[in-house]
Amino acid sequence: MRYSQTFIPTVKEVPADAEIPSHQLMIRAGLMRKLASGTYIYLPAGQRILRKVMEIVRQEMDRAGALECTVPVVQPAELWQRTGRDVDYGETLGKFKDRHGRMNVLSPTAEEGFTYLASQEIQSYKQLPVNLYQINTKYRDEFRPRFGVLRSREFMMKDAYSFHASEACLHRTYMAMYEAYKRVFARCGLTYVIVEAETGEMGGTGSHQFTIPCASGEDVIVYTAAEDRAWNIEKAPVDPVAKPPAAEAGPPEEVHTPNVGSIEAVCEFLKTRPEQMIKTLVYQSGEEVFAALVRGDHEVNPEKLNQFFVGRHIELADEATIRKVTGAAVGFAGPVGLAGHVDRILIDHAAAAMAVGVTGANKTDYHLKNVVPGRDFPLEGEAVQVCDIRNAAEGDTYGGKKLLFKRGIEVGQVFKLGTKYSTKLEARFLDEEGNRKPCLMGCYGIGINRIIASAIELNNDEWGILWPMSIAPWQVMITPAAPEAEIVAAAEEIYQQLLNQGVEVLLDDRDLRAGVKFKDADLLGIPIRITLGKKSFAEGKAEVKLRSEKDKEMIDLAATAEHVSKMVRQMLDQLNAV
Repeated sequence: MRYSQTFIPTVKEVPADAEIPSHQLMIRAGLMRKLASGTYIYLPAGQRILRKVMEIVRQEMDRAGALECTVPVVQPAELWQRTGRDVDYGETLGKFKDRHGRMNVLSPTAEEGFTYLASQEIQSYKQLPVNLYQINTKYRDEFRPRFGVLRSREFMMKDAYSFHASEACLHRTYMAMYEAYKRVFARCGLTYVIVEAETGEMGGTGSHQFTIPCASGEDVIVYTAAEDRAWNIEKAPVDPVAKPPAAEAGPPEEVHTPNVGSIEAVCEFLKTRPEQMIKTLVYQSGEEVFAALVRGDHEVNPEKLNQFFVGRHIELADEATIRKVTGAAVGFAGPVGLAGHVDRILIDHAAAAMAVGVTGANKTDYHLKNVVPGRDFPLEGEAVQVCDIRNAAEGDTYGGKKLLFKRGIEVGQVFKLGTKYSTKLEARFLDEEGNRKPCLMGCYGIGINRIIASAIELNNDEWGILWPMSIAPWQVMITPAAPEAEIVAAAEEIYQQLLNQGVEVLLDDRDLRAGVKFKDADLLGIPIRITLGKKSFAEGKAEVKLRSEKDKEMIDLAATAEHVSKMVRQMLDQLNAV
């Protein structure tokens, strides 16, 4: 490809709305342009990268025995109503009514579509297992799109769905996809961590998440100091906190705290610390109202709460419900006297272990001091349970091992879905005894755009991107650094030789200063650069340099194409050796 004949509109300035390196560099390097909030146009160089990532994913899915299909992005809302995910996704689910008055959704994932297909086509255990996948556009109506393609409204995803007659069969496919994912990310040049994960809106019995450790990541990876276990923050378990010696505390004492409802405001008003507070949150799950108690410096983990309400949607109670069960405005709920007004109370281990604390008084503008768990509110009973319902935090342990934290970008996740979707959408089969059973299902997703962003987050410097060879828009960049005809002719000859050897090469044939060409080459991040300048050409040499290295080689002009072609093959072989 000749630079003059493609479209790579590079930008010097950092875009004002781009917060992280991948977003900044995808704009600056001319890979994409913003169309609207959370939606982007991929330009030719960006499209080449996207296509390469998709091809690696496709090769590994095919190698793992998955079969490619395509399911419509627009799906009947009725399918999502049958699974209950129209409620689970809430306003994040894009919806519209067509001209016939039928409600449709813009799918963020395709369990409903593929399970509906299975319900129509699978009749017998003899047809199982089957693993179907697609690479397709998805849509989430994100409230606040940010970080470029890491949290966008429209995105490209590979999603696969497998159907099975037994747990053993499901596990075999699950592990085959698990290994395929390892190959995908290794071939894309990504350093990844596999963590145990919650299933979230997907549902199911088990999941692993593939995460790229990165300071810009929105996910939190929790791992033991021994690095023998790792989880995402939603899944990470914690040891119960040791209960301190009993404190001498008088009876609960009401304190007037006018217009002070938040933990921070109460701490400032009463001169106390968050870890000395007991935070009470009121939730709803259908008709059931329950309270969750955590220490003031801890956060309730919604995914851990979900384990107590399997298959049911939970959400924070509305203001009217909170007033009804506590008798107070929002911000003044507390556990003292709450039993009997809610259907159950879940108390985090750390809150239960407190010697004494401060909490809401279930009375507007009042809090209680000298509250002792177990004395002033129950820690056991038919509707009371002490359990792990919070996010892990600094200082926590699991199995006696210290927990450590780092940020990361989720690029893929595998799930054992069980029968959640097959039961609701009637994807059933006849077993060997003639019994009709719901298919066991697995689900496997990869964020195509996220792979691109993650590669940039891991591989960039002050001048631009450093692409892994396997997903670079071009493998080699040739830069004639002087306008003399013989130098231009030599660059053209090397260009043609590389093309003949199957190398993807970009020849910068623009009539621009060498400095401008070099800056664009660094920004675009093509792995190997060949430079022909006056001095090197006079010596019969070409300068060959890796984008990721400072050092350069001087190679005879006649041997340059063969030398560089060999470099390309070696770099690809290293990535593909998985």
